[in-house]
Amino acid sequence: MVTELLNKYIWLVQKLVTAGERGLSLEEIRQAWNRKFGTDYARRTFNNHREAIAGIFGIWIECDRSTRRYFIRDSEGISEKDSGTAWLIDTFTVNNMLSLSKEKLSGRISVEEIPSGRKFLTPLMNAMQEGNVVEIAYRKYGSSSTEKRTVRPYGIKEASLRWYLVGWTKERDDCRVYSLDRIESLTILPETFTMPGNFDIDALFATSFGSYLSTEPATRIIFKAYGKEASYIKDLPLHHTQTVIEEDEKSTVFSIFVSPNTSLFLEFLRHGPNIEVLSPAETRTGMKVLTARMEELYRDK
Repeated sequence: MVTELLNKYIWLVQKLVTAGERGLSLEEIRQAWNRKFGTDYARRTFNNHREAIAGIFGIWIECDRSTRRYFIRDSEGISEKDSGTAWLIDTFTVNNMLSLSKEKLSGRISVEEIPSGRKFLTPLMNAMQEGNVVEIAYRKYGSSSTEKRTVRPYGIKEASLRWYLVGWTKERDDCRVYSLDRIESLTILPETFTMPGNFDIDALFATSFGSYLSTEPATRIIFKAYGKEASYIKDLPLHHTQTVIEEDEKSTVFSIFVSPNTSLFLEFLRHGPNIEVLSPAETRTGMKVLTARMEELYRDK
């Protein structure tokens, strides 16, 4: 039910984004709705959808009283590639299109497999919208036992093809991050909570890399990328704070402001000899230790 509603919300947003600032009249929206879903679109239902879209996506569908047409202000901004909202909308849209086109396009579309956990996305988003506390049975990586956690679901984050739940945990009296593919069961509790007024998930992870919350102070890390790898990293930055310091025909020097962690080191290693960490000394030394361990593994005995 919730998934069906989300698809309808996204359909409505896309219709109005495509229409631009001129917008659409309610009658035009109703006709398009009828062609798409085969049912009437009551004004009350439309207004309920407007409120839900504002609450879930932070997108406000406005009405020009002089023309009685509905529009989304600055709709082009929703289509920007760095917009999290655009990514979410595109993801739901592509998934929907893939489901509808499975037979017609069989063998022509390849989608990378994402670890399990998607089944908890819908109930978690529902709990977030209604302000319900959830109880999860969680099994950490490398652990054979499952632990119960009572969590206030503050937000959901995607990183490296995995979905994560971010929330205040009663048993730890702290904000924690949980990988959805490590959740074995989830129950929405009748208990409710009030969201902190200043909570912003992007701000929470502003100096983090990947899904880890920063525990160490952030620092400016400078690294050099060689050859084609430099162009690749320009197009797909390692971190949202990434900037170009200098460049020539052979290499580009970048900087990021982040709290170093294992995920960051592994990301550098993923690019092999095409990336060199220049500073700070601690981060460069950390890379030396890792590469030395790798060399030891592959050294002939």
